[in-house]
Formats: sequence, C-alpha cells, structure tokens
Amino acid sequence: MQKVADRFHEAAVTARRLPPARVQGYASYWPDIQRQSWEGYADERIVLRFPASPGAIDRFGETVRWLRWLDGQQRRLIWLRAQHVPWREVCARTGLIRKTAWRHWQHALVLVTVHLNGPLPRLAEVESSPTERACQ
Repeated sequence: MQKVADRFHEAAVTARRLPPARVQGYASYWPDIQRQSWEGYADERIVLRFPASPGAIDRFGETVRWLRWLDGQQRRLIWLRAQHVPWREVCARTGLIRKTAWRHWQHALVLVTVHLNGPLPRLAEVESSPTERACQ
C-alpha cells in the first residue's frame, strides 16, 4: 500500500510540473514590451517550473488510470493526501472526521492494491463430511 501511496504522490508532483493549459487560437500581434533593467519586472510573477521527465509523465498517466477503480469521494481523498494536504483540511473539504477519513483513504489504497495484484487466489474447497453430502 505504501508503494501505491508513493505513486499517487509522484503523480501529484508530476501534475504540478506539467505546463499550464492554455486556450489555443488567441494571439497578440502587438510587439513585446521591451523593459529597462531598472524596472525589474516588478509587476510580473516569474514562476520557475522544472519540467516533468518523460518517464514521470508515463507513470502519471498509468497512475491516473488507477483512479477509475474508485468512486468520487475516494478519488478526492486519494488526491488530497497525494498532495500532502493536512488531515484537518482534508476533513474540512470532505466533511468526515479524521479517523473516518483515514479509514476511507486506507480502504481506497487497498482497493487499488487489490486491482493491481490481480484476483485473489481461490481457496481449495474443503471436502464435506458424509453427513453434509447426505443432506445435499
């Protein structure tokens, strides 16, 4: 389960590193403003982003597909914890108390782990006693 939780955390980090979505088709034909060095770009926020590696993007796509095995509340809970949102804020956003939110989060991780590991092995059927065979 810890490996699954780590993969969701890596996916959340990768999602932050992806470029922002932009509307295609809008363009400005005005020339760029040439600022002087003394202006220092005071009115513009410069956000430095480290781009995600191709391997991280592939793992991100695979990890996001795991979310289809969960319902809406479980997805939200998994994603909030993947972003390391504190439990107090998780509880405020989901309307659950801390212990219940933690149990739902654990249950969601178990569901994903079970789906990844494949079906559970079937137990061998126990031979029935002669009295049980007679009753059938």
